[in-house]
Amino acid sequence: MHPDYDHLQQAAKDHLWMHFTRHESYETADVPIIVRGEGAYIYDAQGKRYLDGLGGLFVSQLGHGRTELAEAAAKQAQELAFHPLWSYAHPNAILLAERIAGYAPGDLNRVFFTSGGGEAVETAWKLAKNYFKLTGKPMKHKVISRAIAYHGTTQGALSITGLPTLKQQFEPLVPSTFRVPNTNIYRAPLHGDDPEAFGRWAADQIAVAIENEGPDTVAAVFLEPVQNAGGCFPPPPGYFQRVREICDEYDVLLVSDEVICAFGRLGHMFGAERYGYQPDMITCAKGITSGYAPLGAMIASDRLMEPFLHDAQMFAHGYTFGGHPVSTAVAMKNLDIFEEEKVLEHVRTNEGAFRSTLERLKDLPIVGDVRGDGYFYGIELVKDKATKESFTDEECERLLYGFVSKQLFAEGLYCRADDRGDPVIQLSPPLICDQSHFDEMEQVLRTVLDKAATLL
Repeated sequence: MHPDYDHLQQAAKDHLWMHFTRHESYETADVPIIVRGEGAYIYDAQGKRYLDGLGGLFVSQLGHGRTELAEAAAKQAQELAFHPLWSYAHPNAILLAERIAGYAPGDLNRVFFTSGGGEAVETAWKLAKNYFKLTGKPMKHKVISRAIAYHGTTQGALSITGLPTLKQQFEPLVPSTFRVPNTNIYRAPLHGDDPEAFGRWAADQIAVAIENEGPDTVAAVFLEPVQNAGGCFPPPPGYFQRVREICDEYDVLLVSDEVICAFGRLGHMFGAERYGYQPDMITCAKGITSGYAPLGAMIASDRLMEPFLHDAQMFAHGYTFGGHPVSTAVAMKNLDIFEEEKVLEHVRTNEGAFRSTLERLKDLPIVGDVRGDGYFYGIELVKDKATKESFTDEECERLLYGFVSKQLFAEGLYCRADDRGDPVIQLSPPLICDQSHFDEMEQVLRTVLDKAATLL
């Protein structure tokens, strides 16, 4: 037990405003307080150990307690704790930009640093609008994204987000964003038995949306390689190749939102590389430092930078902490470890075992679908496997929040029960995990979901 446990509990309830949290749920219950991490595990203030099945929040690629990363941060803080990138530079930002450009596909050679993922998405939209104004197409400003997709909480990123229940209380938001179908083949309205035909159909809906709005008004399409919200929707075969064709045809920028998918989550530095497509921009964050310091980035093609290289032009945008010296030092060390320990190869070697271990759960009556790629999976829960019938809002509240979410944590697994689409459990463990961790996840999930099925 932490020596200040009682004080921490009371102070948390009196003063801490937690993110995306129903505070009412802690009126009669303790706030979970995490005090330590080691490898793939975290420990709470009462000394209990949990497997970090979500990698913090799709962040902790190398796991917890890596002293090399802590030392890199301390060393940099002693040398230069802070300086902004506003008309000045510092070595770590320069070298990290060079390194990321080397990893990024094609001519994505310009790196604009932010504090996190939402800021990276905000940056990409602002750049798209600014670019077209400078190149003689000032009407191009609209954005297309997918249903149920999550792109961030800032006013612009939230506008691009396709989750109405997250948006309503903050409206009016930034106008000019439009939704197209996602790639959830489990609930495909057409071609559910033909992945290639489904992928072609889903991609073609982007062309329909561009035509409906007018090609001279659409600036960008924002897509995740594997869509997070709704429960890990990988792209069907040929999907991104068709999207690239459509974007080229209408001169629309393809933004690959890889805040989750970059830096090894799918076994490659970037998800675009895994699925073989060339974006015009990549947005990223989270795994770039394995969470040891906050950092994000927007990576742009040479074409998008070109108008800003002459005529006294300036991209009038920036963040105080974007490209922070300590964060960029941590990112450089993080990427060193990726290479030294062959982290990407480890994910690619073990992803099949992760998938097959989770697929064992399909014998449970409540498990409808297991989907994902790399170390990024969603398990969709259903009321009836044969019909794919989902739960009512009341059932979802009782089952997901009332039982599954709490019970998984009680059984020693930190992961995410998510009802932003159909109810799913999301898993995104540290990239260092192996079969022993997969088995542990499967055993806890089996125990809890077995009990959950009896509550229906």
